[in-house]
This record gives sequence, C-alpha cells and structure tokens, in this order.
Amino acid sequence: MNNKEIIESLKNGLIVSCQARPGNPLRSPEIMAALAHAAQLGGAVAIRADGVRDISAIKEKVSVPIIGINKTEPSPTIPYITPDFAHAKEIADLGVEIIALDATLRHRPDGTDLGELIRRVKDELGVIVMADIATYEEGIAAANMGADIISTTLSGYTDYSPFKDEPDLELVKRLKASIDTPIIAEGRYNSPALFREAIKAGAHAVVVGKAITNITFNTNLFIKEAGI
Repeated sequence: MNNKEIIESLKNGLIVSCQARPGNPLRSPEIMAALAHAAQLGGAVAIRADGVRDISAIKEKVSVPIIGINKTEPSPTIPYITPDFAHAKEIADLGVEIIALDATLRHRPDGTDLGELIRRVKDELGVIVMADIATYEEGIAAANMGADIISTTLSGYTDYSPFKDEPDLELVKRLKASIDTPIIAEGRYNSPALFREAIKAGAHAVVVGKAITNITFNTNLFIKEAGI
C-alpha cells in the first residue's frame, strides 16, 4: 500500500497501543509482540509501539501497519516522543509505516524546529508522520507544517493541558471542524462506548492502550468498580 492507502486503511478502526512501562511484568519484546499479534487477530487495524526492540519483535508477528515511536525519558515539560530526527531514523530503518512525533510547541532538547523535523521525516525517511499534540492550537500548527495525521495523544499530559478522567472529545470535534487532516483520538478511551463516541465526533481512528493490554490496570479496575 502507498501512504494514502495506509491512512485510509485506518478509517473507523481501532489501533492498539502495545507498551509497558518499567516495572510492569509484561515489559519484554516477546510479550509485546504476542499482544500485538492477539490484537491483530481481534481486528486491530494498526499497532502503536515504542522502541527498537519492541518494534522489531512486533514486526515479525503482525501484518497491519505499525505506528512507531521512540521515546526518551518521559517529561511533562519537554518533548520525549520521537523528539528528533535520529530517533525517527532509528525506527524508520525497521520498516514502520507511520512515525509519531511529539508535535507540541515546546522547546525541543536539541533545538530542532518542528516544521523542519516533520519535513525531514516525510521526505528523507518516506514514512507517514503522525503529530502527537496536546491542544487545538498545536493541532492546527502541525497540520500547517505538513503532518499527515494529527493525534490527541498528549491532551492532559503536558504541564499546560489540564488532565481529565474522560478523553478530550471536544478537541477531536474542534480539530475535525477546522482541518482536513485525519484526526486520531488517543488518551483515556477506556471503553467501547468511548471508542464509538470518538468516531461519531469525527475521529478517523482511535488508539486504545492500557484498557486492552494492561492486565494490572484492568484487574485493579474490576475490583474497584465492583466495590467488593
């Protein structure tokens, strides 16, 4: 598939994020690959994955597109999701179809200009660029800089975008009304009902992570909601 066909293949679909933080017993490339394979069998249209080791293992198990990220140390104040060209190239060389970049308008550690980074990743690496943003203004800016997809991944996860228990459906709606660039909804979409609401709000696709792949989170949620 060409890049346009890849983006179209995601439409109205569920993308499963297969990641595990340090300390999670599931944190290993083999387990992430098994989760990704299981998600594809369940109907996932793409997999979001982090880092060379996990992406390499997942690539061997799935045939759906991979949205690759290459994180540095998480931070609420500086970009850490594929923050520069070197991190992008490292995973592009693995054959990912899409690379997600932190497209917030914060200062980047190496001084990289965001527009230049988007251009280089598209032109030199030949992959689809997904811009992870936190606010409406950042989404508009990333679209104007040439990002192929805008994702609401970082809404509520920066020091200037307030966290809510619910997903930011309003951000999806505002962006959909303003730009033609496909919008992917991500962040706290923890139920089938919220997945459906995001599509109704105009999302091209929806990313779900821990609600599907984090056993510890879901076990704890079951116990808390049962009130036993």
